[in-house]
Amino acid sequence: MATQLRLGFIGLGLMGKPMAAHLLRAGFPLTVHNRSQAAVAELVAAGAAVAASPAGVAAATDLIFTCLPDSPDVERIVLGPQGILAGARPGLIVVDHSTILPATARKLAEALAARGLQFLDAPVSGGQLGSQNGTLTIMVGGDAAALETARPALQAYSSTITHIGGPGAGQVAKCCNQIMVASQMAAMAELLVFARKAGVDPRKVVAAIRGGAAQCWTLDNKPERLFAGNRQPGFKASMQAKDLGIIMDTAAELGMPLPATTVTTQLYDEMLELGMGDLDNSALVGVLEKMAGMELLD
Repeated sequence: MATQLRLGFIGLGLMGKPMAAHLLRAGFPLTVHNRSQAAVAELVAAGAAVAASPAGVAAATDLIFTCLPDSPDVERIVLGPQGILAGARPGLIVVDHSTILPATARKLAEALAARGLQFLDAPVSGGQLGSQNGTLTIMVGGDAAALETARPALQAYSSTITHIGGPGAGQVAKCCNQIMVASQMAAMAELLVFARKAGVDPRKVVAAIRGGAAQCWTLDNKPERLFAGNRQPGFKASMQAKDLGIIMDTAAELGMPLPATTVTTQLYDEMLELGMGDLDNSALVGVLEKMAGMELLD
């Protein structure tokens, strides 16, 4: 029964708020905490309880989900003053949906295990649309039994849940996901501007090639938005750049080069320097437009 598990959710942004709403619709008792109170008020109106701090969420729940911007944010919410650890009882499970350093996930898992708690690094893929539709892909690192406890709740907003391995393994999988996603965005930006520069209709090019070997999620979902002049997120370019930073830092720890991802990272860094960080990650096409001295749309 959904009501047997008391849930908490911390971090109610573009991704977290729809995920929390799915939990409420599935019948789970839910306690929420967020820096911005507008999202809290919306969920309280839908039946959620509210806590004044992460520690308060921990004291009231058996299973907490976090969805936060970056590694330092997760560390602060879990380990900081009035953090989850301050209010938790042994047996609590923390499921982190943020994209953070694998090393940070391992550190948090170790810190919580020392107090009798479980930490699952469970980053997601599918963007805001997947969050809203309840079709996210979740890749999980940590204890398999803890995942089985959390699985009924996770199924409220996901279509695929895969246990990758031990602590940090979910974040490694997310790094791999973001290598592919960012590379697709860069390739799409190049081909669209290349076609336009060559005097060929990029709409027709996309229609032709996405039925063949070039078919991918990015070509299936992003060009129509760009052709309509819509570059709003989605998934913010600033977050894509942050994730690429995590990948490059982790590659440095491993002592391995990532030549293609290095170039893609530079393109996203340029996008941020041009003030485009709040646009969709597909708006990377703007950097290519600047380089080519032309615009995708007339």
